Amino acid sequence: MIDRSGADGDSIGRPRGTAGYARAADVLAVQYEEVTFGQVHRDVMGLVPVGPARILDVGAGTGRDAAALAALGHRVVAAEPTAELRGHGQRIHAGSAIEWTDDVLPDLTLRQCPGRFDAVFATAVWMHLDAEERGQAMARIAALLMPGGRFFVNLRHGPVPDGRHMFDVTAAETVELGAVHGLLTILSSERPDLHGRDSVRWSSLVLQARER
Repeated sequence: MIDRSGADGDSIGRPRGTAGYARAADVLAVQYEEVTFGQVHRDVMGLVPVGPARILDVGAGTGRDAAALAALGHRVVAAEPTAELRGHGQRIHAGSAIEWTDDVLPDLTLRQCPGRFDAVFATAVWMHLDAEERGQAMARIAALLMPGGRFFVNLRHGPVPDGRHMFDVTAAETVELGAVHGLLTILSSERPDLHGRDSVRWSSLVLQARER
């Protein structure tokens, strides 16, 4: 169960992992859209489904990735719990065929858009979950993937920004947790920060469900 008590006005009634995002939504909307889907996911582009697929973008932010995937012909569900970011996304990408929903890990009920997915993206999301939540979330992701489906995880490493609820989550831990839930890691890479922050680096992982 997500703690929605919050320690400050920005997070009261919101999942802890979203702390700070509502207040900074206007600035973040610009920052998110300054880089492209192709730049952020450069190392994993060859593993993104080619044909029309059903894809879930968890913690979709302004919908940058969701819009790019929709433009490739995919059916995309964008789950974003911060209303302010979701509003920016619906404005910026108004012409994109994105199904928006207010939902969040680890529960990720997806009541309005049930079913399984060929791919799930979690970009700069996983490190907002504590260890117990990460276990619950990985189980949920595994259950949402179609046989052979892929989980694309982007992990942030570096100092925690003021007001954020964030943990130091390694790629190795994520690989091991995925294996516990039947997901095989087929790619792992690292890159520097695209916004030029020397103290921040990123890991990209792709975990694949078993073919049945």
